[in-house]
Amino acid sequence: MTDDIDRDRPQTEPSPPALNLAPVPDQATPPDQTVPGTVERPAGRAQLTLLVAGICMPVLGSALIAPVLPQMQRHFHSTPGSDVLVPMVVVLPGLFLALSAPLLGSVADRTNRKALLLIAVALYAVVGSAPLYLASLVAIAVSRVLLGACEGVILICCTSLIGDYWTGARRAKYLSVSTLATSLAATAFLAVGGVLGVSGWRTPFWMYVLPLLLLVPMARLLWQPPRTSTPGVGTRLEPLPRRQVLVPCLVTLFGGLYFFTLVVELPFVLDGIGIHSTAAVGTISAVMALATAAGSALFPRLATRPARVLVPLEFAGVAVGLATVFATGALPVVVTGAIITGFSTGVMLPTLLVWAVHRLNYSQRGRGTGWWSGALTLGQFFCPLVVAGLSAASGGLQPALLVLALAAALLAATVLLGLRHQHDPLDPSPGEPVVAAPAAP
Repeated sequence: MTDDIDRDRPQTEPSPPALNLAPVPDQATPPDQTVPGTVERPAGRAQLTLLVAGICMPVLGSALIAPVLPQMQRHFHSTPGSDVLVPMVVVLPGLFLALSAPLLGSVADRTNRKALLLIAVALYAVVGSAPLYLASLVAIAVSRVLLGACEGVILICCTSLIGDYWTGARRAKYLSVSTLATSLAATAFLAVGGVLGVSGWRTPFWMYVLPLLLLVPMARLLWQPPRTSTPGVGTRLEPLPRRQVLVPCLVTLFGGLYFFTLVVELPFVLDGIGIHSTAAVGTISAVMALATAAGSALFPRLATRPARVLVPLEFAGVAVGLATVFATGALPVVVTGAIITGFSTGVMLPTLLVWAVHRLNYSQRGRGTGWWSGALTLGQFFCPLVVAGLSAASGGLQPALLVLALAAALLAATVLLGLRHQHDPLDPSPGEPVVAAPAAP
């Protein structure tokens, strides 16, 4: 028992990276070398696979359950307030994640991230699958709130560990891989939820048990990164650099809104131009999802550019895409606009994530990730509300998209002017060592 505790006890704290404004190629430590003061065991594909799988878990919260909401509505039709509570089953996890993420990030910085992740995955399976046996709609709503807290811990710990295990271009690349995976997972889970929902509205909740399969591999293959000391409850953590974190998080709030605009509204746009076939709508949505994936896949090649260049270009791309969707009712034009929008948001998401966390050191990374995750999820939550409000004010969904396109263009110009003096690349010089694991037992 003592040996296990000693093995996980932090040994050294890597120094934060020096600010190097010139983009350089990735110089991460190759597998056959070790960083002085550490024991050889660099992170590899197994660790990346487990962490990316963990980051995909929060997507289950909305994508998996959305297709069975009508069945739930019919089942609980006699429950007072069911017309409000049933839709809340989808949004409650994301809303609670958004509100609690900064606090959860602070917990991740103060505690053992690996242990916290394992606890959260186990609880995630318990509270996520709770609707399988809960008879009360209120109890199901409470379980979804608890699920949001578990999702927040998992997302923050997995994203922070990617930042802990890799540096430089590899960190940027693997963070973009995580955003790409979540985009593809959302599409897949929507389809799975619809298929499983055929046999009853409770059936999709069985999917929440599957993450238990990750517990043993995570326990064996992940490790707690070394640090000099473990902060206590009353110990003050190293403060976050406000401008370095809050500016990207504020932009991410709008980025989250734009990322989900056509994800939510494209079926309604297609319905408005006479495309009523479910198969056609699904195919077009899948094409947009592939464009989003292509944008995320391209990001590592762009990471040597500074945020002041990439972020305005990405918002400008969103503006062009939404304006194209608005321009005409012709299907090819609408599809083209959806592809442009999807591609732009696909590049945008990893850009915003790396911009927010890539220069934070170990003791700051959990909180930085928490603030960023909260901003993104809050943007997602407000997306349908903003679109609905703009649609009511402007006379329809199409005019609302034009307003959003103009706002995206204005935001692009604002970011360009606000960051005109920032020249550091998103892929910094990897001045901090690759974090190696303690010796394997």
